[in-house]
Amino acid sequence: MDQYIEFISNHYLLSLALVVVSYLLLQDLAENAFKKFEPLSPLLAVTKMNSADTVIVDVRDTHEYIKGHIENSINLPLGKFSETLDSLEQYKKQPIIVVCQTGTRSVPACKTLTKANFKQVFNIIGGMQSWEDNKLPIQITSKNKD
Repeated sequence: MDQYIEFISNHYLLSLALVVVSYLLLQDLAENAFKKFEPLSPLLAVTKMNSADTVIVDVRDTHEYIKGHIENSINLPLGKFSETLDSLEQYKKQPIIVVCQTGTRSVPACKTLTKANFKQVFNIIGGMQSWEDNKLPIQITSKNKD
């Protein structure tokens, strides 16, 4: 035991780094174990879209959405997601796939949906970037449309 104490006192930065990394890993493991939404690759998302009455929710800002989005997706920007959640109420029993640009903004939206008792919530891993990398089709909206 004395050796451990001596090591920690001689290498306090290394010991602190070990504690921080361990904490972050445990936090990530716990979060992944208890999340109620599933990650999907873009190809699995296409399979789910073809096999069920799936709703696609794009949480990117409108200017990003206009540049290219998944066909028939609903644009609900993350900044206004909580206020516009009521518009998805009719889709509560259907699978909902959430997408953003890189897959990071969609996670809070997925958490909000699961808290609102949506049962089938999915997140596209890598977002639209991954969708386009897989050469999957996108739809471009005209800026003049209202």
